[in-house]
Amino acid sequence: MRQQMRWSTYKKVPILLAKVDGGYQQMNDSSVIISALTSYMHNPSEGLTAALKYYPSIEFKDDEGNVKSEVMNRHFLMFGESMPKGKTKESINEERKWRKWADEVLVHTLSPNVYRTKDEALQAFNWFSEVGDWEKHFSKWERLVVIYVGAMAMLMIGKRLKKRHNLKGDVRLSLYDENNFWLKELRKKGTPFMGGSEPNLADLAVYGVLNSIEGCDAFKDLEKNTKIGPWYYGMKAAVADRRGAVVQ
Repeated sequence: MRQQMRWSTYKKVPILLAKVDGGYQQMNDSSVIISALTSYMHNPSEGLTAALKYYPSIEFKDDEGNVKSEVMNRHFLMFGESMPKGKTKESINEERKWRKWADEVLVHTLSPNVYRTKDEALQAFNWFSEVGDWEKHFSKWERLVVIYVGAMAMLMIGKRLKKRHNLKGDVRLSLYDENNFWLKELRKKGTPFMGGSEPNLADLAVYGVLNSIEGCDAFKDLEKNTKIGPWYYGMKAAVADRRGAVVQ
């Protein structure tokens, strides 16, 4: 991964390269990518590069003096004066609220759960190896080093993240609680998705978070102990149905 990303000063994933006039435009951060592309699709005459200017990155120092960076407006959609068909100010605000929740709350329950124990950490890395076709990209010894060293490192990191994000002693309960919070709001709406009969960007954000752990023991426990399955697999089908579609 590091060798593949040597060309970029930004080292996290995902990164999207979009072809624009004069070359390629690099886009970082999943939420920024979604916000910028959605804004661009609403008003393509401005161009993608112009849309990205609404999402500037700033640097600052935290309380411990460490330099941090933050993207402004990352969950905001820039529609200008014209509201998209079928959208209201209230629905846009609700969508943004849940996208922010997915990034700032739900996602932080994952690592402490996926890497809760040594066995679960190893199971997760073996699954990553399987779905990532690591056997095709690494020698056997390299793959085993990544699996075992990576699992042990993430086991320790997961413990620190549990404390940092104030998760419960049994971190599974925090994972269940946040997913039940999402499901409670869905029941209030009485629709298959937060977007109604069709998914919106809030659904996509939550699905993206959970999809990253689908093959892990934590996700299996989540299915058994909550009713996330119908919504999740409904989203999976909706995403698969649109894969490769040309957006006009």
